[in-house]
Amino acid sequence: MSPRRTRRGGQSSREAMHAQRARPPAVDPCPPGPTGGRYRPLGEGEVRAIYDTALGILAEIGMGEAPAELREKALSAGAELSDRGRLCYPRAMVEDIIAGACRSFTFHGRDPAHDIEVGGERVYFGTGGAAVQTLDLESGDYRPSTLEDLHDFTRLADALKNIAWFTRCCVATDVPDNFDLDINTAYTLVRGTTKPIGTSFFVADHVDPVITLFDRVLGGEGRFRDRPFCKAHVSPVISPLRYGADAVHVALAAMRNRMPLNNIVAAQSGATAPAAPAGMLASTLAETLSALVMVNVFERGYPMIFSNWPFVIDLRTGSFAGSGGEISLLNAASVQLANWLGLPSGAACSMADAKAVDAQMGLEKALSATAVGLAGGNMLYESSGMMASLLGASFEAFVVDDEMLSLVYRLLRGIEVNDGTLNPGAIREAVFGEGHFLGGADTMAAMERDYYYPALSDRQDPVSWMAEGKRTILEKANERARMILEDHHPEYIDPKTDAELRSRFNILLP
Repeated sequence: MSPRRTRRGGQSSREAMHAQRARPPAVDPCPPGPTGGRYRPLGEGEVRAIYDTALGILAEIGMGEAPAELREKALSAGAELSDRGRLCYPRAMVEDIIAGACRSFTFHGRDPAHDIEVGGERVYFGTGGAAVQTLDLESGDYRPSTLEDLHDFTRLADALKNIAWFTRCCVATDVPDNFDLDINTAYTLVRGTTKPIGTSFFVADHVDPVITLFDRVLGGEGRFRDRPFCKAHVSPVISPLRYGADAVHVALAAMRNRMPLNNIVAAQSGATAPAAPAGMLASTLAETLSALVMVNVFERGYPMIFSNWPFVIDLRTGSFAGSGGEISLLNAASVQLANWLGLPSGAACSMADAKAVDAQMGLEKALSATAVGLAGGNMLYESSGMMASLLGASFEAFVVDDEMLSLVYRLLRGIEVNDGTLNPGAIREAVFGEGHFLGGADTMAAMERDYYYPALSDRQDPVSWMAEGKRTILEKANERARMILEDHHPEYIDPKTDAELRSRFNILLP
């Protein structure tokens, strides 16, 4: 057998080819932030009917259990109290609130390179969730989530390009005290990434101490107000149609500190909302509008993400179903409604019911991410790593989802049609010249500009795949996640500040 031909330095031509393919493209073919809105599951008349029904619900049924300070502000802005003591919002009042509401805002990262503009139909995928279990990288079994897991997920997300912001994806079940949990969650996020972040709070009194922590990280008192890099996740509405006092107070505390709000309504079909999709959309739109009213009667135009997340339960069992055609359709429709109103939109997607990183996970995540992305949702939550109907989070799923989101971004980017991409001259040259397009200048340019080459998905022929060990996407993702966690140890808090924070708070992360 003749010796294998090599290039200079002893590198084989095959190795050189692999090295060339491994290099990142000069132009990212799948950039985050493309424009969506091409998928509109509702017709114009249907949008109007749902909107009119929602306004009727707010005017005639109204909201129950409004805290005193909200009731006072709302009544002074035009609300009315029904004979049942419910806070009712006349149509004119709601439409005036919508007209003066925030249309877009900059969601800052601590590193300005990660700033994103929220609004219009720009699409960004990020994380969310409160998984109490983590799929262990070593054993492949689920176990209770820990603070160290949250730190590892944060570091992992910091290294994955398609995660535009990081909201805690799991709850540190090894931190029993609620105040310590809120402080340590915030600390872990800023230690592990400079991307925009999001967190939640058990009670309003925890907001100010977390802002103090953020100020120290940024270098001094009041710095967070100048560059608010964290949003508060609150659910001020308890379906059906009543306010939750604790969440309202958290929202007001966040507003005092200039923290953007992600006001989430996550009703469940057939349980806390109508089972019929149209009725559910009308009910949850009314509830999300009531959250918008709540914010704007205190400060008109305050940055708020309009997050109507219609959730689905399996009506045979009562179990939450994070995936499927219905929840993908409903969240896409909720995005369409928010975009129609001109408000910054948030929705949920990629919440696989699958417990393993397998074919079920892939089909569930890809379906919902594509549908809600095409609808043009600005902030698409739960899009990475979430498993087991939001009860679990997976390191391997984070890595696979990052590749899946590149495919979705490429789909959203669409096809650029211009003289350079049409170029009949290149067609003429190929037809009358070599008879093919291989190696042509246009082909080489398009190779970089227009095509995405996956790192995990396999495109080999079967013989080569078997010869190289029949590796599955799970095996590759496990290897990739381990590699990132072994190599990526960012220290985004300087030692002096870290020591100061540890002297002030009960920081538990080593």
